[in-house]
Amino acid sequence: MEGVDRDVAVRDVSRQRVIEAAADLLAREGRDAVTTRAVAAAAGVQPPVIYRLFGDKDGLLEAVTEHGYATFLAVKHADTRPRDPVADLRAGWDLSVEFGLVNPELYALMYGEPRRGTNSAAFHAGMRILLHRIHRLAASGLLRVNEELAASLIHATARGAVLTWLSLPDDRRDPALLTAMREAMVSAVTLDKPAVREPGPAGAARALRAALPEQTALSSGEQHLLGEWLDRLTADTDARD
Repeated sequence: MEGVDRDVAVRDVSRQRVIEAAADLLAREGRDAVTTRAVAAAAGVQPPVIYRLFGDKDGLLEAVTEHGYATFLAVKHADTRPRDPVADLRAGWDLSVEFGLVNPELYALMYGEPRRGTNSAAFHAGMRILLHRIHRLAASGLLRVNEELAASLIHATARGAVLTWLSLPDDRRDPALLTAMREAMVSAVTLDKPAVREPGPAGAARALRAALPEQTALSSGEQHLLGEWLDRLTADTDARD
């Protein structure tokens, strides 16, 4: 048994060394430099080791993508009780964009291809942080759209901002672009004042819908039914707006 554990440990160390070597090559020389031969040489292993560990080059790139999500997750900060949830949203968006600008090749690998790396635990952990931010906005009555759409808008604008910035020549990279895209996202996702102070049911319905799982006065069946009513109220009001 000890021999098996030792073999697993050696395999894990080798796998991590190869991933880090590939990520370093990607950062320094770009995606075209990430060949199995170059990565094997940088990691100090024979090329067949990469095929045993990852199956093929695409499997290696998938592992590098997962490594990217884990790296990004490590720099994320989740404030569980922010004083200003809108300012917290801005800070999270800025952090995401900054990560992309500092790690352009890795970011392009992570977000340039649909769904690459999205099954990783780190990706889902990062999504939970974003969803918590959005949920706090909803509970505060500050969310203009439903939570799922808000997540898509935040992701799309951050990803679009980074990939657009990276596609521009250096002399056309105006920081005002990033600020404008962030503020467009904030305007699309949030309200200037809590919706519960405004006429109409949509904002109050969203705020109550967000707080619904945290109360215990209703049975699960009652919560489900009320949740359907609140979702219907919100959708109907949004459609008329």
